[in-house]
Amino acid sequence: MAEAATATPPELPTKPIPEGFTARTEGKATILQHGNDVFYNPAQVINRDLSIAVLRYFAALRATEPAPTGRAAHRARRASPTNAAEVSTPPTRPGLTVLEGLAASGLRAIRYAQEVPGLARVVANDLDPSVVEALRRNVAFNGAPAVDLVEPSVGDARLVMLRRAGEFDAVDLDPYGSPSQLLDSAVQAVADGGLLLCTATDMAVLCGNNSETCFAKYGAYPLHKPYCHEQALRILLGAIETAAARYKRHIVPLVSLSIDFYVRVFVRVYTNANEVKNSATRMGYVWQSQGCDSFYWQRMGRRLIKGSSVKYAPGSGPAVPQACPETGAGFTMGGPFWAEALHSAEALAGILQVLRSDRAAFPAYAKVHSILTAASEELLDAPLYVNLHDVCKTLKCSAPRAEALRSAIVNAGYRVSSTHACALGLKTDCPWNVFWDIMRCWIAEHPVKNVLPGSCLEKILAKAPEHKANFARATSALSKARTSKVARYLPNPEANWGPKPKHGRGPKQAEAGAQVGAANGAHKPSPDEDGGAEAVQEVKVAAPQ
Repeated sequence: MAEAATATPPELPTKPIPEGFTARTEGKATILQHGNDVFYNPAQVINRDLSIAVLRYFAALRATEPAPTGRAAHRARRASPTNAAEVSTPPTRPGLTVLEGLAASGLRAIRYAQEVPGLARVVANDLDPSVVEALRRNVAFNGAPAVDLVEPSVGDARLVMLRRAGEFDAVDLDPYGSPSQLLDSAVQAVADGGLLLCTATDMAVLCGNNSETCFAKYGAYPLHKPYCHEQALRILLGAIETAAARYKRHIVPLVSLSIDFYVRVFVRVYTNANEVKNSATRMGYVWQSQGCDSFYWQRMGRRLIKGSSVKYAPGSGPAVPQACPETGAGFTMGGPFWAEALHSAEALAGILQVLRSDRAAFPAYAKVHSILTAASEELLDAPLYVNLHDVCKTLKCSAPRAEALRSAIVNAGYRVSSTHACALGLKTDCPWNVFWDIMRCWIAEHPVKNVLPGSCLEKILAKAPEHKANFARATSALSKARTSKVARYLPNPEANWGPKPKHGRGPKQAEAGAQVGAANGAHKPSPDEDGGAEAVQEVKVAAPQ
C-alpha cells in the first residue's frame, strides 16, 4: 500500500478562533479564513513543502558562499535588520531575504518564517489591500517568529520587484495562472546568485491547447504531443532565461518539476555578461514528425571555438530531412525551448537529504519525496521523452513491458531512464532508427493486424530492422528506486485534487470553479510503466488526443 500523500495535520493553536472564521493548519502555520475571502488551495501543500525543502537547502548552500561586495554588499546591508557599519568582524553573508510576490493568505510566507532556518526577513506582498489585512491578521495569529520576520506589503508585485532590484536572495512567484508578466521584474529583483521560485498553472496553454496564446505569453510555440508536460517546463525555463539575458543575467536550474496541474521551477540567477553570450546555445527547436513519435532537436545557436578564440553563430541546419525517415511524413516545428538539463543532480540529492532528515516537518512528505525520487533518476542530457503507450498506439500493437523495452535499449548500447513527468515516459539517447528497429523486432514476435495500405504504420513495418533487438533483462535498465521499493508515482489523496476558484467569489461561482478544477486537474491512479502497484498521474486538460 503506498504511503498517503499527506500526513496528519498538527493540532490547532490554543489561541481562540474569532467567530465566523475557520482555522486551517499546515506545517507550523495556521491561517484564519472567512468563506472564500482569501485564496487557499490545500492541494498546493505539495508546492509549499517542496519550496520549504528547497529553501532550506539553498539557505545552507548560500551560507557557505562568499559575502557580497560592492553594490551587492550595499543592497545586502540595506536588507539586513542590523547595521553592517557597526560590525567590526569580517563581513559574512546575512540571513536570507525572501520576497513572496503574490502572498494571498500569507500561509507560504508564515511557513517560511516558521520552518526555514537562517531567514532575515520575508516580504509578503499582495495587490489587494483587503487580502493584506487578512495576511496581517494571520501573521499576528501565529505569533513569533512570524511577527518578527514577515513584513506585509501592499502593491503591484512588478513595481515592488523593480523598486527593490537585487535586494532579495529568493523571490517566490506562485500566481493564479501565468507568471509571464512578472518575469522581467523578477529576474532583476533576485540578488546575484539568488534563487527564483516560479509556478505556472496555465497548463492548457503550455501544453499546446492554445498555441498562439503560449507564443504571446512565453515567446515559444508549443507542440501538443505526449511529452507536453516536460515541454511546459522547458518553455517556462526558456522564458526566464530570455528575460534574464536582457539584463546581462543567466539562469542555472536546480529543480524543475511538473506536478499535478502546474509546473514549478527553482533556478539560480547570476550576473555575467560573458555567459549571457551562450544564451542562444542553451535554447533549441524541436522538429516533430507528423507521422510517428520521432522528434529531433536543433539548437538555436552555436559556439565556435578555435584555439583561444570563441565566436557565436546561428544554429546549423537542416536538422531533419525533407520527410520523416520512417514514415515519409512532414515535420512540425516547435520552440524555442530550454534545451539544457532541467535539474542539478547535486541539488536533487541535497534536497532529498533535507526531506529525509526532518520528514515529520513536511505534511506532504510522501508525495514530495516520490516526485523528487523520480526526478533524480532522469537522464539530464536527454530532453523530452516518449510515451510507451502512444508509441504502441502509433504501431497498433500490444505494449511490451517497460522493463523489456528499456533492456533492449541498454543492450543496444544506449542509456534510458524514466521521467517524473509521466510514469509511462522513457528518456533515452537512443537514435530513432535504432528505437524503431527495436519496436519492429517486438512486432515480429507480436504481429499486428489490419495494417491499412499507404498508412504510416505500413511504411514503418515495410522496413526490415537493421538492428536485432535483445529483450533480455539488463540490470542497468531497471529503476533503482523501484528495485528498492521506493515509491515514485503516488496517487492524490482525495477527489477533485486540483485548481480552486479565485478568492472573493460567491458560493455558486466557487462551486462551478471547483467543478472545472475537478475536470481539469483531477488525477486517477492506474498501473505504472512496469505494470506494478505504483500509480500514474495524467492531467486531462493537457493530454493530447
